[in-house]
Amino acid sequence: MRRTSIECTSAIARLELGGALSSRQSAQAIDVLRSLAVGWNEILPSESVRETACRLLRVHALRAADAMQLAAAIVMAGGRTAQAGFLAFDERLRDAAGREGFLVGP
Repeated sequence: MRRTSIECTSAIARLELGGALSSRQSAQAIDVLRSLAVGWNEILPSESVRETACRLLRVHALRAADAMQLAAAIVMAGGRTAQAGFLAFDERLRDAAGREGFLVGP
């Protein structure tokens, strides 16, 4: 999804503003994000992604955009989440992805 880089940047900015990351660490994280973005596939919000996001919202404490991101990953993985990795900085999203079976990082 095109929102992925925005969601990641948001998480990095929250960490910096909250004092968990220095401005240098934040800049490094953004550089890593840009490097990763070159290799990922973006999934458009199809009906399958929307339906999956609605299910996720009923079973996990997620915001709508996070549910869409996780739903896109589930659709991309063809439902075989145990064979796919999921990167997130947001703890709620990481928790939900783990409970959906993803190998969660970092």
